[in-house]
Amino acid sequence: MASTQNSATKPEQSPELPVLIIGAGLAGLTVALDLADSQRVIVMAKRGLGEAATAWAQGGIVGVLDQEHDSIDSHVSDTVDAGAGLVVESTARYIAEESAAAIEWLVEQGVPFTTDASGPMGLHLTKEGGHSHRRIAHAADATGKAIHEVLLDKARAHPNIELLEHWIALDLITNRQLDVKAQHHQPNRCYGVYALDIKNNQVETIEAKSVVLATGGVGKVYRYTSNPDTATGDGIAMAWRAGCRVGNMEFIQFHPTCLYHPSDRTFLITEAMRGEGGLLTLPDGTRFMSEHDARLELAPRDIVARAIDFEMKKHGLDYVHLDATHLGEAFIKEHFPMIYARCLALGLDITKTPIPVVPAAHYSCGGVVTDLKGCTDLPGLYAVGEATYTGLHGANRLASNSLLECIVIGKAAASAIAVLKTPTLPKIPLWDESQVEDADEQVVIAHNWDELRSLMWNYVGIVRTNRRLERALHRIKLLRYEVQEYYANFKVTRDLIELRNLLECAELIVRSALMRRESRGLHYSRDYPGTWTVSYPTILTPQAEGSSDKPGA
Repeated sequence: MASTQNSATKPEQSPELPVLIIGAGLAGLTVALDLADSQRVIVMAKRGLGEAATAWAQGGIVGVLDQEHDSIDSHVSDTVDAGAGLVVESTARYIAEESAAAIEWLVEQGVPFTTDASGPMGLHLTKEGGHSHRRIAHAADATGKAIHEVLLDKARAHPNIELLEHWIALDLITNRQLDVKAQHHQPNRCYGVYALDIKNNQVETIEAKSVVLATGGVGKVYRYTSNPDTATGDGIAMAWRAGCRVGNMEFIQFHPTCLYHPSDRTFLITEAMRGEGGLLTLPDGTRFMSEHDARLELAPRDIVARAIDFEMKKHGLDYVHLDATHLGEAFIKEHFPMIYARCLALGLDITKTPIPVVPAAHYSCGGVVTDLKGCTDLPGLYAVGEATYTGLHGANRLASNSLLECIVIGKAAASAIAVLKTPTLPKIPLWDESQVEDADEQVVIAHNWDELRSLMWNYVGIVRTNRRLERALHRIKLLRYEVQEYYANFKVTRDLIELRNLLECAELIVRSALMRRESRGLHYSRDYPGTWTVSYPTILTPQAEGSSDKPGA
């Protein structure tokens, strides 16, 4: 059995413990670069360092730079409006106030934003759905990639940053892993993680001054997603198992426009294309957004995604069209070069032909509950980025606020960690594999992974009902029991760890959805189509809610 009980222990290490950051996207790299001048930092990536979700972000990052035409108040208002009544306004204001400084920092790092000599800070600003002004700084249509490459190069060059590729965290080390005597004499905190060195197939114990979860979202819990393979909810699941609260897990943002193509079903068509005048149509060319929202193609993402879902079901379609042909060949090639090239490689010339699109799971608005410094409920544990719930996104995320949140909260977390004293650690048990064996076959993992993603897509998607949610919860519990039994008897693998975490997150999503007896933002229920006058976040607490592995629980 995979356990730390009755195992050998490591002696106390020197007081110079590192800060361990799990995740190598924008959130994690921001924390690492801000800390590295004064701290030893380890950044862990479970795949290649370049495979973080940040690199997939196309649109841009919000910055209130045009003080003549834009304002902090306007940005806050747009965020609150998109969040459908569940945004914590003080959080939105704090992050909006820091937006200009965040973009200035990226410029200082050398991020090659698209320029405009007449624009504020010399930058070209675009507009996206839900925004009342042009305030999106971007690097053509590959902003995330441009940001990630620059910051990753900075991290590689810094002598105090150690980068680990192909390492995946299994679980956080807390008092629960200590012997009984130590549990009574030691205040609970996070001491580090157990992590699998995938290349060497060895579980190691990594002790740390602080642990930062920058693991991204949960998109891979759904069959269709714009997310990379890294989005398996690892940080959320680990924090939950360690006793941290999670919030608003029912609010999964489905991006309205993911490319529909047999060879590529994870490629996102940026919202900026609609911001610049792209039109949504049925295959016969008929526009339909006027039937759903007065803002037409510039309505918030949840409204556009539901509208597309409605039209697809109404007309029996596999997809709808996003038509940008009227924008002109020169404009498309200049503003959307990556999309143009990617589609052309698939035989689709978007300057002449509309793009077939479908909604796809894109962003989790909920996650581990933190304050504005990234602090979780567990001392020594921080979380930043998509893995968190700070109150910024509410019931729906305003476009391009996510990259901004990574930087603002990432910098605040780094400042908080920098002043912490290195704790005196108890003796940490090593990972014990003496009672487990190599798995005789992997088909159980593959089959359960496929089943989970199908049932989440069919039962816990854009439109929900109580019956579907209850069926999903019942089946998820059965799958969790099967996987937990497998986990207890066989050596861990990356696929097993990720499936275990996805099942944990799937249950949190379904439980949260069942608790919300209204339709709001990204959560639409046929059983409760109305919206309450006053509503609150959905906060789950491990001790109160539980998460039984038994299928009958």
